[in-house]
Amino acid sequence: MRYDISGTVMQTVSIDLDRGERIYSQTHQMAWMSDSIVMDTHTGGGIFAGLKRVMSGGSLFITEYGAEAAGHVAFAPRFPGTILPMVLRPGQSLICRKETFLCAEMSVTLDIALQQRLGAGFFAGEGFILQRVTGPGTVFLDLSGEVIEKTLSPGERLRVHAGHIGVQEPTVDTDIQMVRGFRNVLFGGEGLFLATLTGPGKVWLQSMPILNLAEEIARYLPGNDEGRGSSLGGAIGGGAAGVAIGGILGGLLGNE
Repeated sequence: MRYDISGTVMQTVSIDLDRGERIYSQTHQMAWMSDSIVMDTHTGGGIFAGLKRVMSGGSLFITEYGAEAAGHVAFAPRFPGTILPMVLRPGQSLICRKETFLCAEMSVTLDIALQQRLGAGFFAGEGFILQRVTGPGTVFLDLSGEVIEKTLSPGERLRVHAGHIGVQEPTVDTDIQMVRGFRNVLFGGEGLFLATLTGPGKVWLQSMPILNLAEEIARYLPGNDEGRGSSLGGAIGGGAAGVAIGGILGGLLGNE
């Protein structure tokens, strides 16, 4: 198996398969494939295995792609972001946020991971059920925006806004910490709690959580007066370029 990741903001991964090689993905991920590639959609281990994937933000079914002759199949995430290829050793696992899994070799296991702490499940931004991928083999993970990798020493802590945690090694402990200071809580815009990651281990952070993107898009949808007003206000304060952009947005949104 060979692969090539192309693109910048909207990436795709094209995987070349030799005769007899197979990979799998969750549904709605394939972009294009050669005529020599055969699809087989099933529950991937029974209905219970499918339900566990649904609980972790995945699909009830998976689709296998097998090569009857040499060919290729390409996968594309549904949101802007970065495709992260990871080569896992036998028994090596990674804990991922929901909907991170894109595709993998058949030897890679996709399962659920449970938050160990009650508070982290409620307030850390990802819920109680996450995804776990276990090797051996190559897995392709889909993170939102750009990816920043950090290695935490034993006992080293990193406080992270909910949603920016993408992937972490199982040795990294996740907890929550209340934001200090009344004004920080009330006016800082970061919420009441932050996730706290404690080493040792690696974490892969994502710069643009999908929820943040959805909130920004919603501000400019028709019927949202606040979003339209802020776009025009930004145009007024942003010079000629801002006025031009504001005019375009205003025309698209139906402003007079």
